[in-house]
Amino acid sequence: MSDIFQEVDEEVRREQLKKLWERYGVYVIALAVVIVLAVAGWRGYEWWAAKQAAEAGAAFEAAINLSDEGKHEEAEKAFAKVAEEGRSGYRILGPLRAAAELARRDPAAAVKAYDELAADSSLGPVWQDFAALRAGYLLVDSAPYEEIRRRLEPAAAGGRAFRNSARELLALSAWRGGNAAAARNWAEMVLTDAEAPGGARNRVAILLALLGSEGKS
Repeated sequence: MSDIFQEVDEEVRREQLKKLWERYGVYVIALAVVIVLAVAGWRGYEWWAAKQAAEAGAAFEAAINLSDEGKHEEAEKAFAKVAEEGRSGYRILGPLRAAAELARRDPAAAVKAYDELAADSSLGPVWQDFAALRAGYLLVDSAPYEEIRRRLEPAAAGGRAFRNSARELLALSAWRGGNAAAARNWAEMVLTDAEAPGGARNRVAILLALLGSEGKS
């Protein structure tokens, strides 16, 4: 008797499944097709992204080689092209390296290029500070301390990635401009920062020693 009821239950289930399939089967098939296409599309995108990254990396390396060979104007153009056509980080590294190549033949134009990058909020504060710092290095020998301070004081604030490099450059600029108090203040900020690199500490210590000897003389 139990076998009869079991057969009836199985027949009922088959009938229910048949009705469900007749009603929803087309949707199940459509969903399966969508999943297959989505997976294929994603795999295709991954392949395309990897290809683009490889091409950008090769172009960036070729530009570096041009720079190493002394072909700086060609390297500048190559880096600019990487910035325009590259993906991800190459859109940031490209213009920075292009500005570095430009600095070899036209420092004033390079400062302008770095200023544009420093003002570009899409780069993020780290790269903006880096660009501002590079411009500062180009100007430290010629620009007055107040201009260097205006440019680099934001990057010298606590918590900024390049704060100690900015403070060191500010100390140097203040010393060259005859502002001993400002030079000492920036140098001491480097020395009291536990995260300051050893090289920066050594250089500002020398600067402080120079300030001390000038004060005695």
